[in-house]
Amino acid sequence: MSGEANDWPEEGELVVCSVKSVKENGAYLSLDTFPEKDGFVFIGEIATGWVRNIRTHIREGQRVVAKVIGVNLERESITLSIKSVSEERRRGALQSWKNEQRAAQIMRVAAERIGWEESKTVTISDEMKSAFGSLYGALEECAISDSALSDAGFEGSWIEVVTELAFENIVPPFVEIRGVFDIKVWGPEGVNAIRKALLSAEACAEGNEDVVLTCHYDGAPHYRVDVKAPDYPSAEEVWEAAQNAAEESIASVEGSIAIERL
Repeated sequence: MSGEANDWPEEGELVVCSVKSVKENGAYLSLDTFPEKDGFVFIGEIATGWVRNIRTHIREGQRVVAKVIGVNLERESITLSIKSVSEERRRGALQSWKNEQRAAQIMRVAAERIGWEESKTVTISDEMKSAFGSLYGALEECAISDSALSDAGFEGSWIEVVTELAFENIVPPFVEIRGVFDIKVWGPEGVNAIRKALLSAEACAEGNEDVVLTCHYDGAPHYRVDVKAPDYPSAEEVWEAAQNAAEESIASVEGSIAIERL
């Protein structure tokens, strides 16, 4: 056996592959997501229905997404299926693979700037994958928040370099802004008035399914307000509306509100 079990894909896993050679009864694929590993897809697993000519469905050099349907560590063989992968899952797997390739390239650029050896780059990249689920996911978080790595427990001056590159090269899936409402009510309405003000703020995001506004209790009189949106203009618009709504609500009772953007 040439490697440990964790060096091999698991049955049911989707893998991005490149077609190495096409035979009469199937095709040999190299697993791009598992370097130095090859697999075989039988003709019956190429496409649904009867495959009259295998070369009309697959060709050398083509990149495909396959499902692992068998792994034999003793024989060092991997059996694959292409027809078992839906178009939606194929697109998703390809995009994830492309994202990871891009993230790895960003880390290589960071390594050059920092002066890391390849082994150090691999170690840090693996630690980021463990902390965030994927390397691209880690860089996405860096693009959203410059404290993402430090909040996850990472330390060192290299964080600034990686974060700067992520901000320059990664388009985050959403942006986030945060503020704090300091609300005090001394009239008879008390907690109910505070609750009403926060609900009025949250209502400002209703009707816009792309924007989410949530209020959190941080210890009286502090209430944190988080806004997530696909872009900053959308987030700022809802944040502005939330401020106005909360101020109007508190203005109708005996109380005060102070607002701070974090």
